[in-house]
Amino acid sequence: MTEVATRAPKPAQQRSASPSRPPGSHARFLILFFLITVAAWQVLCKVTGVRSYIFPGPTDVFHELLTGSGFLFWHTLYTMTATLVAFAISVILGIILSIGIVYSRLLDRTLFTSLVATNAVPKVAIAPLFILWIGIGIESKIVIAILVSIFPMVVDCVVGLRSVDPGLLDLARAYRGSTLQTFWKIRLPNALPSIFAGMKVAISLSLVGTIVGEFVGSNWGLGFVILQSQGQYNTARVFAAILILAVLGTLLFQLLDWAELRVIPWHVSHRNRHGHA
Repeated sequence: MTEVATRAPKPAQQRSASPSRPPGSHARFLILFFLITVAAWQVLCKVTGVRSYIFPGPTDVFHELLTGSGFLFWHTLYTMTATLVAFAISVILGIILSIGIVYSRLLDRTLFTSLVATNAVPKVAIAPLFILWIGIGIESKIVIAILVSIFPMVVDCVVGLRSVDPGLLDLARAYRGSTLQTFWKIRLPNALPSIFAGMKVAISLSLVGTIVGEFVGSNWGLGFVILQSQGQYNTARVFAAILILAVLGTLLFQLLDWAELRVIPWHVSHRNRHGHA
């Protein structure tokens, strides 16, 4: 037994011996994948001889990004503003509603059910109503984006606040902890992984909701650019706007992922990022 015990590696030794990913390897892989995709795209357009107004090549798209950079910048700024405002409101309102749902049976039975019913309605179907009621300004885009993004925020927050070890709650009661102390010391820290998961979904849906609002009625934004360029058969500009949207969505998601790693580095989902088992 002693021989086996001495020969068996310790957990710390096992963790230190586990291979870790070289720094920057993920970024190099993404750059390589992007270059290969662009090259294959350009070769495909040259070989097939497809016209640029039907399917533009990457050179046409990048040319449009350069020549129309000022035009695209202001429309991108409009879309970003509506997206971030809607996201911030969805997060704050979602957390507040979640707390009410968790602590109130009445809100659980009424408000949560109402949110489920509202989420089941296609937002494209009700977006024209908000354009009619609020107008084609940025306010209607924010409201539509909130309607799209708030549901996953509430669901994830409710799950996180309720997924608490009953033993911890019993311990808090035994030490006569107040409801507020239990919330700040136990429920909220336990819910942080779920809250960040909801935020990651909400930021993407906020961008989608903003574009939906711009499609329905707007004079600004990348959604407006896509519709306008499509009507003018400027497919290169359509692809440029879609590329900007893809980059924006990725950057916003990665920013939240970075914030999550800083706020809750102890969570199990982040352990493998540092090469630990």
